[in-house]
Amino acid sequence: MQNPFSTTFSKIPEHSYISTAQTDEIMENFNYELPSESVYKITGVRGSGKTVLLAKLEQEFESETWSREGWIVCRLNPAREMLVQMLAILCKEGLSKTTHGIDLNVSANVFGIGGGIGVSESGNRIEDIGVELDAALKNAMDKKKKIFIGIDEISRTREMEIFALEFGGWLRAGYPVYLVCTGLYENIEQLYNVKNLTFFRRATTVKTEHLNLVRMSEMYRKKLGTDITMARKLAEMTKGYAYAFQVLGILCFKAGTGFDLEEVTADLKTELYAYSYEKIWEELTDNDRKMVRLISDRYEYGREEILSVMEKPGNYPVYRDRLSRRGIIDTKRGRIGLALPFFGEYVNTYC
Repeated sequence: MQNPFSTTFSKIPEHSYISTAQTDEIMENFNYELPSESVYKITGVRGSGKTVLLAKLEQEFESETWSREGWIVCRLNPAREMLVQMLAILCKEGLSKTTHGIDLNVSANVFGIGGGIGVSESGNRIEDIGVELDAALKNAMDKKKKIFIGIDEISRTREMEIFALEFGGWLRAGYPVYLVCTGLYENIEQLYNVKNLTFFRRATTVKTEHLNLVRMSEMYRKKLGTDITMARKLAEMTKGYAYAFQVLGILCFKAGTGFDLEEVTADLKTELYAYSYEKIWEELTDNDRKMVRLISDRYEYGREEILSVMEKPGNYPVYRDRLSRRGIIDTKRGRIGLALPFFGEYVNTYC
């Protein structure tokens, strides 16, 4: 039997996907005639399900139900010229005639980004790709179409800055454009400093949630054929971390009925340490690492306990908020603790 669990990056686990309220919230809002939000930024720690959440939204908006309502999905690669990609997709959807036959391998500068003038393969002159996109989006608005744009793993690059500035103009013009992007909090934060991107700073930030304990337990019970007591124990072990949930499922499924819990736990730690935590630790600042070390020995700590051992207690709110936004720690009722399973053990053993 095929393993129902999966850790393939960007792929929605076909048989073990656990939905969250976040996708429903975004779809419900975009479905209103006048949505309160047109942009969502999905953040969270590596392996927390950002890309899967975006992929699920793209899948839903491409479904027959949403397509009948006029939705068009544009998946844009942030490493390439996004305006060129966008125009090519709108051409295929019949929303632009003058740019039919664009060569996607041509540099963005050829198509007018930065002031150049381009010529399409059909011989039609493109004075500026922004003008062409404006015309296509105006056409989409007239035809009652709505454009869902998905961008995964954004950061402050020239391509992203250009696209975001154009997108701000589309919002001001009232075009039916809706953007959902994902990225690490620190990468998204870098875009806040770009001039004229106030709309992006103010856009709603959605932080990936811990997976629901009951839903995880039921998934383990059904897919692994174990009793609910063991299923709940496995679910609690993951602390709701999406990557850990899938890895543990894979390991238990491979081990078969009657698996040894200690063995799969040891294998789980190895996978988390090598393929997730090493990179997460690498990306933390020195001060963030100091804070993590202070809370690495117990499940949770009180605020006063942390302040009493910090070199500079006045910086506590800064480090706490930053680590919380990154998805490294949980904060509850004045207490904090690491959000990732076995992360404290990893820090104490390997860092």
